[in-house]
Amino acid sequence: MLGVQKGVSDDELKRAYRRLAKKYHPDLNPGDKEAEARFKEVGEAYEVLSDKEKRQRYDQFGFAGVDPNFGAQGGGFGGGFGGFGDIGDLFGDIFGGGFGGFGGSSRVRDPNGPVRGENIGVNITISFMEAVKGVTRDISLQRLEACSECGGTGAKKGTHAETCPDCHGAGHVTVRRQTAIGVMQMQQPCPKCGGKGKIIKEPCQKCGGKGRVRVKKTVLVNVPAGIDDGQTFAVRGQGDGGRNGGPAGDLHVTVSVRPDPIFEREGYDIWCEIPITYAQAALGDDIVVPTVDGKVSYHVPEGTQSGTVFRLREKGVGSLNGRGRGDQYVRVIVEIPKSLTKNQKEKLRDFEESLADKNYAKKKSFAERLKERFSEKDK
Repeated sequence: MLGVQKGVSDDELKRAYRRLAKKYHPDLNPGDKEAEARFKEVGEAYEVLSDKEKRQRYDQFGFAGVDPNFGAQGGGFGGGFGGFGDIGDLFGDIFGGGFGGFGGSSRVRDPNGPVRGENIGVNITISFMEAVKGVTRDISLQRLEACSECGGTGAKKGTHAETCPDCHGAGHVTVRRQTAIGVMQMQQPCPKCGGKGKIIKEPCQKCGGKGRVRVKKTVLVNVPAGIDDGQTFAVRGQGDGGRNGGPAGDLHVTVSVRPDPIFEREGYDIWCEIPITYAQAALGDDIVVPTVDGKVSYHVPEGTQSGTVFRLREKGVGSLNGRGRGDQYVRVIVEIPKSLTKNQKEKLRDFEESLADKNYAKKKSFAERLKERFSEKDK
């Protein structure tokens, strides 16, 4: 249909499609049913080949791989042309403007229809524990809302906007242009009303005819438990107000979390370090471990080495979706005493001399490896 080979590139495919679409366009072939049918086939073929998944199925199975009713009764894929759903969009892409005169568009946008408001963003800073547990915050922001003076119409109180006499409220006008392939009928925004479809002769003094004004607001938001530093959540309907009765946009809140002096976070897991004494490490002991839920007791086993990490299951951060919870990892650091008295040093030396090599397995292993290394060099 498009006259291209199976391995055609995207750019070559687009050029072939545009060439044929221009050739068979009904405006250039008035009353030619064959050209009209060919035009539809070209559009349907391009929709398949320009979509990677559809193209792969077509290469493997032919027409049956993309749609058993492909091309039937001129319907193809929902009656669209080349994936453009709107004939004006299609030839706006080809010629740089909108087209009319062939079936028209089934999706004409009302310039005065409801328009959703814009999203707005704010940043807040919370503590580590507030991020873990969640918190409610008052957030001050500025957003656009419907003007209270004119009710959002933009017209001075007691007056109203008038329908544009040039476009009759459509927001666009049809013009004819001479092109290299003939006279083309095209659509463009109405220059008189700026594409709005209405003209405000007496603008509202408060909003200047815009229908919306910027106001300062305080919004109460619930920061979800489990949120992490740099993450953003949305508060629906708290953004800029819509136009022409459209819904408000959303408020996007980006969170910064202050570092905690005890805990560090990795995903939904929490880490902390706890110092223990030489005696606690050697003899074992019950220690108190802080968690985000409070203090818990943990037994450090006899002979624990410095840097050992143990895990407290499900003592981390709860996930944002409420499914599951992370763990807490505790690293114990054996603290070496400083400023020993003479008597303490003597007792420590006596204690050290009383120990056999088996009490220092790592030290013994290292000494053996060291001895082997130097023995090899002597050889």
